[in-house]
Amino acid sequence: MTTVLETAGLQRRFGKLLAVDDVSVTIDSEDITSIIGPNGAGKTTFYNLLTGRLEPTDGSVRLRPRGEDDLVTVTGREPHEINRLGLSRAFQINNVFEGLTVSENLRIARISRNGRTLDVRSVARNDSELTAETAEILELVGLDAFADTVCENLSHGDKRKVEIALALGTDPSLVLLDEPTAGMNATETDKMVELVRDLDDQTDTTFVLTEHDMEVVLGISDRILVLDNGQLIADGTPDEVMADERVREAYLGGEP
Repeated sequence: MTTVLETAGLQRRFGKLLAVDDVSVTIDSEDITSIIGPNGAGKTTFYNLLTGRLEPTDGSVRLRPRGEDDLVTVTGREPHEINRLGLSRAFQINNVFEGLTVSENLRIARISRNGRTLDVRSVARNDSELTAETAEILELVGLDAFADTVCENLSHGDKRKVEIALALGTDPSLVLLDEPTAGMNATETDKMVELVRDLDDQTDTTFVLTEHDMEVVLGISDRILVLDNGQLIADGTPDEVMADERVREAYLGGEP
């Protein structure tokens, strides 16, 4: 296994509140990793520290860019710089351009990744390389049939697929998925779990997710990290984590 992300003594204070408390983890390329915990456990703050939306009070984050052998320190860098280095995030709230087609949304992500000037003409221009890259990603996420559909006309589940496509469009080494099945019915949830598994198998991108649905977490995860009050209280396989008394007390109300 290859380490794709590493945090060392990561900490974030908000006044007297210690939202993330000395968290040191490594994320391996071969694992689908889930981060769980009760409300207020520090999951969102942890994500924001990884992506540069927040500066840590202490500690560091290192990332292995795609195709590189060594980890690089991303602490203190701007979010767009961290994204360029290979860390992408698909948000819980749809973050797509509703008035543009699926293909146009993805073309924007690719143009941004390639450092090209972004304007209306560049999105619409007939660029064969850009078109091929866009088509490949849309096929990966199962949206090739919706390439010319305006995003506001998509179902909730398909909009979430667009979010994942946009994350993949920046050519990341690691993607953070933020509650990928939120608001989905059972069928949509099953399809999303299958999609993430397929993407993990078919690409060399590593996936980390936060998720409130424990059935999803247990079904998709190779490894689970549990946060409580900003601290990492458990780290292991689904069976190991569910057998941990601290997890049952903090997250499951002490139930066996």
